[in-house]
Amino acid sequence: MKYLIVSDIHGSLPRLEKVLDFYKQEQCNLLCILGDILNYGPRNGLPEGLDPKGIAERLNQFPDTIVAVRGNCDAEVDQMLLNFPILSDYTLITDNGKSLFLTHGHIYNEDNLPKGKYDALIYGHTHLWKLEKRNGKVICNTGSITFPKGGNVPTFVVYENGTLSVYQLNGTLLKSINL
Repeated sequence: MKYLIVSDIHGSLPRLEKVLDFYKQEQCNLLCILGDILNYGPRNGLPEGLDPKGIAERLNQFPDTIVAVRGNCDAEVDQMLLNFPILSDYTLITDNGKSLFLTHGHIYNEDNLPKGKYDALIYGHTHLWKLEKRNGKVICNTGSITFPKGGNVPTFVVYENGTLSVYQLNGTLLKSINL
């Protein structure tokens, strides 16, 4: 299985379209969205191509291949627009014996690790990408495709065959790590 993992879209349809182009080109099997999908949030400016309704319409075209969790900017009213669940704080997915703990990052993160068994903690929220191994687990922050911080470029993550890879929005590989 090949998973494309993205967080912090914050309502930017043009940025989402670039991710979906990569998803299609690379023949990914599942789109994992780690929250902050439609709303740009009170601490951010207006994103390029702000179009929450357009994002909902676009994502609703393939709800059976999306797994999503709630971000701190997502609300019940957002769920009313989307044809796939987004209100869980986390989800655990597995592939060939490897387990990925997916969350937004405002509750569980590298400073507040979730309990239980998993091979990788994958989150967003801070808009700062990270990919490292710590105490036998991989810690991965997807960064943000819309509002990257700390001088970073827009980023997302791909998981395939036990490897997590961080990509720039333009498709350039930044870093990979094996679980």
